[in-house]
Amino acid sequence: SIASADMDLNQLDAFLTAQTKKQGGITSDQAAVIAKFWKNHRIKIHESLINQSRWDNVLKNMNWRVDLKSQSRHIDQINTPVAIVEMELGKNGQ
Repeated sequence: SIASADMDLNQLDAFLTAQTKKQGGITSDQAAVIAKFWKNHRIKIHESLINQSRWDNVLKNMNWRVDLKSQSRHIDQINTPVAIVEMELGKNGQ
């Protein structure tokens, strides 16, 4: 809950206080350890969650164009637009 909400220190304090007051919750010593750990490792944990939620591939390049038919056997196919899209994917960080 702490990591997914990316809690600041005030939110963390309120959350841990609520957890200590719950029936079967954590002790105040456990809350202090969790708070200290979160304060020291918050940025690393947040970056790790972001990296885990990204797709492996990223869009490197994209080209597109719209073509119109100027000749056809059937008159209803003339000037029919056709979109052509080319996407280049690559691994994240490469």
